[in-house]
Amino acid sequence: MIALIVISFLASAIAVLVFMRRARRHARRYAADMPQRFHKGHIPRLGGAGILIGMGLAWLAAGATATDPFNVGWPFKVAALTLLCIAPAVIGGIAEDVTQKVPVRVRLGLTACSAVLLCWYLQIGVHRLGYYPIDQWLQSMPYVAAFIAVLAITGLPHAFNIIDGYNGLAGTVAVLVCLAITHVSLQLGDRQLAGMVVCLVGATLGFLLWNYPRGKIFAGDGGAYVWGMVIAVACVSLVQRHRAVSPWFPMLLLIYPVWETLFSIYRKLARGQSPGTADALHFHQLIFRRIVRVAFEDSEARQLLARNNRTSPYLWIFAAMSIVPAVLFWNRTLVLALFCLLFVVTYVVAYLMIVRFKVPRWLRP
Repeated sequence: MIALIVISFLASAIAVLVFMRRARRHARRYAADMPQRFHKGHIPRLGGAGILIGMGLAWLAAGATATDPFNVGWPFKVAALTLLCIAPAVIGGIAEDVTQKVPVRVRLGLTACSAVLLCWYLQIGVHRLGYYPIDQWLQSMPYVAAFIAVLAITGLPHAFNIIDGYNGLAGTVAVLVCLAITHVSLQLGDRQLAGMVVCLVGATLGFLLWNYPRGKIFAGDGGAYVWGMVIAVACVSLVQRHRAVSPWFPMLLLIYPVWETLFSIYRKLARGQSPGTADALHFHQLIFRRIVRVAFEDSEARQLLARNNRTSPYLWIFAAMSIVPAVLFWNRTLVLALFCLLFVVTYVVAYLMIVRFKVPRWLRP
């Protein structure tokens, strides 16, 4: 599998470098007054295209020969058709990155289309929720199980898009989540599933080479959609294939982007706003504004970049609060559910403390 990481890393790093050097014109369309903008200058947002190229080439290489040299059992046909199923969502995200003119409803529709194709082709569904009467009902209602899987695969890309606010933030969270899935998959002997997400790890590292800490290119919507769709498919497949894995393992593993999304929807509705309205009140944006100190640099651009880079480690640690226990207790439903509850309470308390300017001194560097 190390060879797959190398292939995906090199392919992604080279592709991202090409986009970074040759595809800058579209970056001027990203308005300076947008609430999500925390950088100076015109930065290309085609990192997601490089991630897709790196991951896709590694997937195809894994099944290119009948001898299975990488020992992952990932057939060429399956890899190619899975890429085709993902394509509508990712292409929609890349189109938004380039034009800034693709409506949210269209992108949501394209991710739903990809989710339906993936569930149909891979025959996956959410047949277990960890409560026996509901699990028994879901197993007798395959269309409901497939519908829940479609919702999960449709929603997670947009959840990653929400937390993709600072250099290295969403990319590193995606790497940590993929490594956790790889660890559990290998413990269960599922090398195919491990190989699938390992390729995403290598491709993401190739992107992060240029994204953190220099911020030369961003993943954009395309990158968030690649991370969300592949990770969602991997999580649903892992729980479906192996009864030893608790269905709450993916929930705790991804509770940070999922709860950030649900909480954002709640606070916008509470203020009478549409959930699709962009704002600057996400958890990572509050940390940037109220915890990370102003860096003293010789230019405003360098100052903003320094603060941007200092924000991500706070969120990496915050995400690790759910990823680490998920890996330790991946087969224990009650423990995982309690950690999910603990994370939600911790998030809400921390959010309210930051909003009310009651941040402890030890959190301020």
